[in-house]
Amino acid sequence: MEAYVLDYVRTPRGKGSPKGSLHHVTPLDALVLLENALVARTGLDPAHVDDVTIGAATQVGEQGANIARTSVLLAGWGHVPGVTLNRFCASGVDAVAQTAARIRGGDLELAVAGGVESVSRVPMFADNGPLWTSSVHMGIAADLNATIDGFERAELDAYGVETHTKAAAAWDAGFYDDSVVPVGEFARDELIRPTTAESLAALPPAFAELGASGQDAVALAAHPEVGEIRHLHTVGTSPALADAAALLLLGNAETSERLGLPVRARVVASATTGADPVIMLTAGQSAVERVIAKAGLRPADIDVFEFAEAFSALCLRFRRDLGAGPERMNPNGGTMAMGHAFGATGAILVGQCVDELERRDGRYGVAAVSGAAGLGVAVLVERVRA
Repeated sequence: MEAYVLDYVRTPRGKGSPKGSLHHVTPLDALVLLENALVARTGLDPAHVDDVTIGAATQVGEQGANIARTSVLLAGWGHVPGVTLNRFCASGVDAVAQTAARIRGGDLELAVAGGVESVSRVPMFADNGPLWTSSVHMGIAADLNATIDGFERAELDAYGVETHTKAAAAWDAGFYDDSVVPVGEFARDELIRPTTAESLAALPPAFAELGASGQDAVALAAHPEVGEIRHLHTVGTSPALADAAALLLLGNAETSERLGLPVRARVVASATTGADPVIMLTAGQSAVERVIAKAGLRPADIDVFEFAEAFSALCLRFRRDLGAGPERMNPNGGTMAMGHAFGATGAILVGQCVDELERRDGRYGVAAVSGAAGLGVAVLVERVRA
C-alpha cells in the first residue's frame, strides 16, 4: 500500500504579532477555513475522511484541547476523529509523516494532515512546559553553529538577501497562487521585505545580549572546545515568526481513484532524528540524510529541497554538506523571508515541495524541519506523472 498527496492548501503567512494580518483569526478558524477549502477544491465528501492529524507547537489556550478534533466538528465533519501532536517546529511535517505511515500500513484510506500556529495569539513558550535543563535559546544555538562552522557575517547576510529575493520573485510570478487560500482580503505572505546586503549589514547581532545574560555560559559548558561564541545572526538572518495554517489531503491509490481524486505525489519515506539539544538545529539535516539513504537515493537525486530556514548558518551547512545549490534548495524562498509558523511550517514545506516538483517536472523532493531540543523530521516525496 502506498500513500499519496492528493491536494494541499494553506493560508497566507501573517506577521506573528498583534499588528499582523492574521492576528484577528483564531487558529481554530484558520483550520476550519482550510478544511472547507479542501472540500470546495476537490468536491470531497468529508464522510470519506478517516482522520485529521494536526501539528501545533504550543498546545495551550486557543491551541489546546485537541484543536484537530474541535476543528472538524466546527467544519461539520462530525464523524471524523482528530489528533493534535507536538514535535515542536517539526510538528507539521511529522503530522504528514505519521499519516502517510498509517495509510501505508492500512489503518487509513483517506486522511488530512497539517499544522497550525498563531504566534500572535498563543506566544512561544506560553505553555510554560519543561525543557531540557541545559537548553539554550534557538538563536544562541544558531550562533554556536555559525561559530563551529566558521561562517562569516557576510555569508550569513548573503543568504538572507537571497531568500527574500527569491520569495518576492516567486510571489510576483504567481507560484503560490494555487495553494494559498485568502483570509478575507489578506492573500499574500506579508513578511517579505526589500532586502539588500547593505541593509542587513547595518543590523546589530540579535542574540549577543541574550548570550551575555547567561545563555552563552550554558552553551559553552556543554561545548567548552568552542572557546567563545561569535554572535553573527541578526533579525535578517533568523526565521521570522508568523501565523499560518496548512493542510494536505492524503490517501491510497484505490480510494483516490474511487473518489475521483487525482494523485500528485507519492510519500516515499520519512525519517525522525534527535541531535545534541544544545547544538540543536542540526537534526533537520540529519533527518534529510537519513530519509535519502532509506530510499536508496543520493543527495544528487533530489530535485527540490524544502528546508526550514532555522537561521542562515544551518542553511549554509546544508548546502555545503549535501551539495544543494540555490536552484535546488528553497528555490522560491523560505521561512526567513515568508515566516515560520511553528506547527504549520513543515506541512507548508511538504506542499510547497510537491508544487515545485510539478512546476519543474522534477521527480524527488525532500521537506525537512529542525525543532527545539534537537529534533528533526524529513519527508521524501516522488511526483506522480500524469
